[in-house]
Amino acid sequence: MTKTEKMNRVKKLIDIGKKDGVLTYEEIIDNLEDIDLEPSQIDEIYISLGDMGIDIIDEDDLEDEDLDENIDDDIDEDEDEDKEKATKINLSKEIDVGDPVKMYLKEIGKVPLLTRKEEVELAKRIETGDEEAKKHLAEANLRLVVSIAKKHIGRGMSFLDLIQEGNLGLIKAVEKFDYTKGYKFSTYATWWIRQSITRAIADQGRTIRVPVHMIENINKLVRTQRQ
Repeated sequence: MTKTEKMNRVKKLIDIGKKDGVLTYEEIIDNLEDIDLEPSQIDEIYISLGDMGIDIIDEDDLEDEDLDENIDDDIDEDEDEDKEKATKINLSKEIDVGDPVKMYLKEIGKVPLLTRKEEVELAKRIETGDEEAKKHLAEANLRLVVSIAKKHIGRGMSFLDLIQEGNLGLIKAVEKFDYTKGYKFSTYATWWIRQSITRAIADQGRTIRVPVHMIENINKLVRTQRQ
């Protein structure tokens, strides 16, 4: 995509925002995902849109939005008592996956989701260099990675490789998340996860290298289960 085409894509998004007076985070991500912007550049776009008087809101704030087009029903940050039931992962029934993947899905499904308040508390701890807080925030969002990864099945990479690439993006999101900007962590992390997966698909010939620290932080539950 040429620079002019990228600028036209951004301009089109701005025009939509000016017309409606509002954009959702998902609209921004979906429209700009394939023009290879860095997440830091997306942050700048958020700020510019705000300066133009365009409100940026979450998808679930729109009463008539089809929730199936959002991140997935696997991710629900409601604080209702039925939150855990609503967010169980049943991907093993939807997708033909091997035993290691099934075990992984089972283990990450046991990790409780976070409320927005808990996200902020963890983000504040991360600012102080708390590694345990980083691990907690990442593990609580592993099912988000799985949910996004399953949408890219059939594009030349195995489901497990897609998950691994998405986890790399999740780790970056944990390190870069700025809670003071007001959006949910899942909204911010979605961009990083999608970028990591789509770039890996575009470069399928390379060897997928999973850093040791990521394995330690992300797959601890699986290793413990195997022991």
